[in-house]
Amino acid sequence: MSVSITKITVLGSGVMGHGIAQVSAMAGYQVTLRDIEQSFLDRAMEKVRWSLNKMVEKQKLSQAQADEIFSRITPVVDLKQALAGADLLIEAVPEDMNLKKKVYAEVDGVSEQKTLYASNTSTLPITEMAALTNRPDRFIGLHFFNPPQLMPLVEVIPGNSTNAGMVDMAMNFIRKVGKQPVLCKKDVAGFIVNRVFIPLVHEAAYCMDRDNATMTQIDSAVKFRMSFPMGIFELADYTGLDVIHKATVEMHSRDKKVILPHPKVKQLFEEKSLGQKIGKGFYEYKGEKYERINLTEQEAATYDPIKLLAVAANNAAWLITKGVCSKEELEKALKLGMGLKKELFVTVQEFGPQNVVRTLNELAAKYGQFYEPDPYLVNYRG
Repeated sequence: MSVSITKITVLGSGVMGHGIAQVSAMAGYQVTLRDIEQSFLDRAMEKVRWSLNKMVEKQKLSQAQADEIFSRITPVVDLKQALAGADLLIEAVPEDMNLKKKVYAEVDGVSEQKTLYASNTSTLPITEMAALTNRPDRFIGLHFFNPPQLMPLVEVIPGNSTNAGMVDMAMNFIRKVGKQPVLCKKDVAGFIVNRVFIPLVHEAAYCMDRDNATMTQIDSAVKFRMSFPMGIFELADYTGLDVIHKATVEMHSRDKKVILPHPKVKQLFEEKSLGQKIGKGFYEYKGEKYERINLTEQEAATYDPIKLLAVAANNAAWLITKGVCSKEELEKALKLGMGLKKELFVTVQEFGPQNVVRTLNELAAKYGQFYEPDPYLVNYRG
């Protein structure tokens, strides 16, 4: 299946949708951006204009180039009109399987036979979504990271029925829009990055309870001793507790061994304490500007993050054991998608693989099978 992609339709004009539309237009594609209300589209186009203007200010684009990119995006409300002539549909509607079912039923009714389907889901199974459509063999996951304009990683996830030509098309398309694809070879809960990241948020909450540690102690240790770009609670607030809660529910409903939910995440979600975007999550934030939590090396020295490292490494090991990705691809995904400044298994080496495994065995004895060490980690010698 050799496919030439020239026209793209993006469904959903939220943060992810308009970001994907912008990077596609910047790569020279004609893009139709579709949403259910004109006001949503107007807001999305304003944000694209703002983003392009920033690039002009920073002299990354000329004004003429920015205008040309902007003109390649056509906002449309009518679904049939939006899908006319589309070579590739990228769906970026909210993470709700019932909503996706409704959307794909409508899309199937009006899309042309040639149109290939992709979903920007961050956790929902590609195989389940593909089965909702009349072309499961031409359906793939393209998980862009937030914000798509800045984040270099895209996870490419074939479903069980996706044909090889779709995988080639997806990898080439992602490179053409200037991103770095990592192939997630199996359609597992959370794919690669979220399979490591989401359980870690819950584990950090357990560490607060079990070790009587403060949030800034844990976050300082994660940042300075595990080489994360920020603390794990800070990263959760930045991502959004709504995103983390929904991902938790989806991942846990499909595989209980994947995640050990801590009630705090659900509680924050129900209180509408969704993180940075509304001024309150694990931490409280003041003002409009993005605010960093004050984390220090001094405070990092007061907490040993080995339990967090052990859970991250165990989930990473699971991905390698299951053949979802190689160790090299895993490290690439964590660096590009989570901003790790040092390879995860280099940090494991520094803490001592045997210490990491011993920690998991102690946790498993106390708290159950979620913590049982993966064979890859048990045998890991660096």
